[in-house]
Amino acid sequence: MITVVGGAGKVGATTGAFLLMRDVDDVVLIDILKDKPQGEALDLGHMASAIGSSRKVIGSNDYKDMAGSDIVIITAGFPRKAGQTREELLAINAKVMAEVSDAIKEYSPKAKVLVLTNPSDAMTYVVYKRLKAPRNQVIGFSGLLDAPRLSYYASQKLGISPASILPIVLGMHGENMFPVPRLSMVGGVPLSELMTKDQIDEIVKKTVGAGAEVIKLRGYSSNWAPAAGLTLMAEAIKNDQKRAIIASVILQGEYGVNDVVAEVPVILGKNGVEKVLEVPLNDEERQGFMKSIDAVKSLLSALPPEYK
Repeated sequence: MITVVGGAGKVGATTGAFLLMRDVDDVVLIDILKDKPQGEALDLGHMASAIGSSRKVIGSNDYKDMAGSDIVIITAGFPRKAGQTREELLAINAKVMAEVSDAIKEYSPKAKVLVLTNPSDAMTYVVYKRLKAPRNQVIGFSGLLDAPRLSYYASQKLGISPASILPIVLGMHGENMFPVPRLSMVGGVPLSELMTKDQIDEIVKKTVGAGAEVIKLRGYSSNWAPAAGLTLMAEAIKNDQKRAIIASVILQGEYGVNDVVAEVPVILGKNGVEKVLEVPLNDEERQGFMKSIDAVKSLLSALPPEYK
């Protein structure tokens, strides 16, 4: 069973739909809004019936209904508004994460936890500290949003399928993320060898600003792309795929960094993060990565003491 906390929101409900459509597992949508998760679950149940899925979906306002979940996906919290940075959401969403973590500890302490809520690096850290769980169990989502965005923009320039690109984005999720074109490959050839410097600079800028652009255009933040990424992560864990993806994890010495959340390549399987992969950075890239890490550290230092 997979529980989505915040399941009545746009990302939560869309994630529930994708999980059912890909036949990953039964789904529980939990939300504080009265009747809303039940309504979403009813509609999704009708959808499942239409596509011939036998997976079950329920909506609830009670955390106890997550009991026994293999995976808990956290999309709860306050969304980013137009002109607002992820960092401005820090204190208010940390409180939400603490509440959800306490519920997970009570009802599904062995669940693998996927954290979407922004600012996601800090919120992943709050959940990790609150649960006192092994780092393999708490995983920040953002890499499967940032990396596909890099693929998307590069594919537009190159005129190829984004599926042909293996993208690398490291560090922070936000304005200080660090895309790495030299290590992002098309058939083993780096993007940095297929594109001009101006083109590289343009796709990096668009990748970093993609979330803000979506908000500017539609008036609210992304739901389709995040839900797709969360579903793929849950699928990798549930089906023990041992799949290499970009995800945010607590670093414990990798890249020379300790006790900081960062986007890095990992192997996802039934145990959650089964391995952290260290990519070979040159001196210039190392500086860019550490600048991104410093931005995460600054964010973590701004957390209220009770959430560290």
